[in-house]
Amino acid sequence: MAKSIFKNYLYNVAYQIVTLLVPLITTPYISRVLLPEGVGTAAFINSITSYFVIAGTMGISLYGNRQIAYYREDKVEMSKTFWSIFSLKLIFSSFSIIAYAFFVHFFVDPNLQMLYWISGFHLFGMMMDITWFFNGQEEFQKTVTRNLIIKLIGVVLIFSLVKDINDLWVYIFISSFTAFLGQAIMWIYIPKEVVKTKIRRSDIFSHFLPTLKIFIPQIAIQIYTVMDKTMIGIISNASEVAYYENSQKIVKMALGLATSLGVVMMPRISNYFAKEEYNKIKEYTAKSFVYISFLTFPLTFGLMGIAKEFVPWFFGEAFFPVIPNMILISPIMLAIGWSNIIGVQMMLPMKKELGFTLSVTLAAVVNFILNLFLIQSYQSLGAAISSVIAEFLVTFIQFLMMRRFIQTKLLLEVFLKYLIGSLLMLFVIRLIGYFMGVSIITTVIQIFSGTLVYGIYSILTKSEVVFYFIHKFFKR
Repeated sequence: MAKSIFKNYLYNVAYQIVTLLVPLITTPYISRVLLPEGVGTAAFINSITSYFVIAGTMGISLYGNRQIAYYREDKVEMSKTFWSIFSLKLIFSSFSIIAYAFFVHFFVDPNLQMLYWISGFHLFGMMMDITWFFNGQEEFQKTVTRNLIIKLIGVVLIFSLVKDINDLWVYIFISSFTAFLGQAIMWIYIPKEVVKTKIRRSDIFSHFLPTLKIFIPQIAIQIYTVMDKTMIGIISNASEVAYYENSQKIVKMALGLATSLGVVMMPRISNYFAKEEYNKIKEYTAKSFVYISFLTFPLTFGLMGIAKEFVPWFFGEAFFPVIPNMILISPIMLAIGWSNIIGVQMMLPMKKELGFTLSVTLAAVVNFILNLFLIQSYQSLGAAISSVIAEFLVTFIQFLMMRRFIQTKLLLEVFLKYLIGSLLMLFVIRLIGYFMGVSIITTVIQIFSGTLVYGIYSILTKSEVVFYFIHKFFKR
């Protein structure tokens, strides 16, 4: 039975709010305790570990989500699909763990090997990950509840155990082990969700080529997400990695509020595609564009507006270079928000992996080339510029491929409508910042005033998103 999209979205928003609050609590502390060098080293090591994580998942998270959504109304077939996909994942992840051990032993500086071994817990968490199964069933309550509890445990451990830069290994351990623990806990639900079924070798490897089609674009995506930090670390230094990492962290936290919808919508669109209900796909896609634009425009201009007064008190004086980084990287939210709709919500459920792969591969090549030139000249700022260009390129290519499913006129109207509201908000935010200066009170007033201005504008322009949530609130 299909679950309520609104209810599932609320679960994901609740998780994203906690995801937003946790770094708001821990990042100022970690920035001052570990300093740019420690933060940058942790981010660089995590970027390296991420390559092995992505190799171990082989696109199974997105593929498994889609396949479970196709068969969720047939428990026997769904169970067979689950066990065969998970078995394939065990094979991939085992090879990835062995490759990681080989890499750390032979290629990593002996002085840093311990930190890499500790970070390796991420790989075991990746091996145990079955979040895709519950997302495919639209059982978001289970995954969200798990994530909330684990994140809160991580916060307590960070404040209790990480005291100075010598505790960098403790910080990495908390991050990687809680990730592993969070994935392992999900297995307690499996006996009630699936039945025992025999699977053959052919059942397992029948999923190989489909996962490979999704794995290839994920490699490309890593080039303009994770590889940015790797290239900064190689071409520049750990401090520049820290500046880039912290600016990305704030932007991606805010973006999570918008992209929660993609996680919820993918299994629903997959189910509609399996039933050939194409009108439903167009209907939900249009709604997604309106909602994502309603959020990403103010988030983009809001973060650009508060950066100058926010960064100094939040990260500390050692992180002043985060200000221009944060301003430059903020527009990435618009591109990712829209490409999340076209790529994740539409192309993958509709089995258009080739087009999806082409879009992200071209963007990855452009991003890599730009990084080679811009990082040398502008360091972390160069990586920020490259990332924004790459993400907008992805969005543009995907839009051209899927334009027959997109109401272009509606998109342009939405673009103009929320752009005007966001610019009005930006003007008010900068005015407050200019007169009040750097302080936590300034940031709070900027956020409150900006939200108020944008909210009033949305009501006056009869935003359907605002009135939808008002209707839902009073209905309940």
